[in-house]
Amino acid sequence: MNFLRNRLVVLGLVLLATLLLYLLLPSIRQGSMEPSLEAQRMGLMATPPPPIPTINVSIRTGQLPGDPPLFFREALPVDGAGRQILPRLQVVLLHGQAFTSKTWEELGTMALLATNGYQALAMDLPGYGKSPDSEALKTDQNRADLLSRFMESLGVRAAVLLSPSMSGHYSIPFLMKNSAQLQGFIPIAPVGTRSYTPHSNNNRHNGIMSSVMSVEHIRNNFSILGELCLFYWGIHYTEACPD
Repeated sequence: MNFLRNRLVVLGLVLLATLLLYLLLPSIRQGSMEPSLEAQRMGLMATPPPPIPTINVSIRTGQLPGDPPLFFREALPVDGAGRQILPRLQVVLLHGQAFTSKTWEELGTMALLATNGYQALAMDLPGYGKSPDSEALKTDQNRADLLSRFMESLGVRAAVLLSPSMSGHYSIPFLMKNSAQLQGFIPIAPVGTRSYTPHSNNNRHNGIMSSVMSVEHIRNNFSILGELCLFYWGIHYTEACPD
């Protein structure tokens, strides 16, 4: 009799445990899934943003026909597939007496500009590098026309013109006559300025003041200037290029 009673008690306990498991299983299952779902949500939130497309650089050379022919170098920003990226700004680089367009390429300035989304154009001025000299460049008008021909031939619109030292013989006359073609002018101790004074009554001469961007405007719209100063002079940029 006692044996039978014990078996009934054990059977009852087994049935009770089964019933409890049946009732509690859904909540246990839900509780075990919640951390997994939370982990998934956290994983999605922790997913890093897509990488910024890499800007590559394409550098080419060419020669424009005319008197004289003009040799030039061009650095363009391109995407990973080699497609040209619309440049943020066009920058025309002239050079001093002891240099050529190759100087800008060798220093890495052209690649630096293109990497930052700018189109960089550097020319060999007549009589330097691969551009032959010409007797047709004796007047300011001739030299201004030469720069205008260069820009128009390469589709340059509203560029920033950087002009160091000797190249002022070309850039200053161009600026006086064609300032509307430039978005900015960066003179670096250019020659050829003595003919243009602040007290001149000639409107073309006074136009230089309205054509040159202020340092603040340059800083806001052309942040790469500091790198140009570093490459050209070998000094570090702080506020603006040296006067």
